[in-house]
Amino acid sequence: MEFKKINEFQVNERIDGFFIVKSVELKTSLNGKKYMDFTLGDKTGEINAKLWEYSDGDEKRYLKNMLIKVRGLVNLWQNSLQLKIERLREAVEEDKVNIEDFVETAPLESDFMYSEINKYISSIKNKDIKNIVNFIIEKNKEKLMHYPAAMKNHHSIKSGLLYHILTMLKAGEKLCEIYTYLNKDLLYGGIILHDMAKIEEMNANNLGIVSEYTVEGQLLGHIIQGVKNLEIAAENVGADKEVTIMLQHMILSHHYEPEYGSPVKPMFPEAELLHHLDIIDARMYDMNRVLGETNIGSFSEKIFSLENRKLYKGNITCQE
Repeated sequence: MEFKKINEFQVNERIDGFFIVKSVELKTSLNGKKYMDFTLGDKTGEINAKLWEYSDGDEKRYLKNMLIKVRGLVNLWQNSLQLKIERLREAVEEDKVNIEDFVETAPLESDFMYSEINKYISSIKNKDIKNIVNFIIEKNKEKLMHYPAAMKNHHSIKSGLLYHILTMLKAGEKLCEIYTYLNKDLLYGGIILHDMAKIEEMNANNLGIVSEYTVEGQLLGHIIQGVKNLEIAAENVGADKEVTIMLQHMILSHHYEPEYGSPVKPMFPEAELLHHLDIIDARMYDMNRVLGETNIGSFSEKIFSLENRKLYKGNITCQE
């Protein structure tokens, strides 16, 4: 079906399409009638929607982050567009909906990214590093295919964690051509494992939308959980103790500062490079995203994840 974007809705237009439920609440009108108040969304924006023909149990049937099909009429309420819902149902597989119309998704297919990452793993010559990485990535494969790398800010998109890992591996590979003394096996292992425990730090659905941080995520965080998971993996594969400790150190130190969760700073080159690759990839992602929404010759709004900096979008083209 043709995708009708929310930012193209017009007053008195009839809508028959799919939306993500951003929020939903059961309310009671002044005359005592129950109704459901929705915020529906797609990649282009959000719209408030009302279901006046409420049935008992609807509040349990339609939940936040669910993909639903809605038929209704666009109205104007207090100078804002509002959708009066006439019919709705949960989306089903047979609808063959393109999820990229509703949630931001990594620019590469999950299967492709997973395959590319496995090529890097295959290139690792140290059997202990390779076995540890394989143990952890295979254990987390199902969730890794759709998990974001964060609730907000960098790579907070469907399959964002895979994309973050792959782009860091590509950058790390190029830097190893310059700094030829680096242990490529150790660097690749650290890159792949450094954020893997975010899968346990956050609860995300198969659309890559995070609903909350887990109890473990709040009490331990992905750095400590990642170190624990690596210890378990190393014991299962019988890995060398020094290999295990050095990979754990890379996870522990990749945030660099205590206030960001790292109790130690990097103590060998591969750990140092991991930190900077992580910073570069996160900032480049956020800058590209923000500038994509900024007019040429203008400044963006202040960006929290970039120390509240404004970004400028110039108009300089590459010329031969």
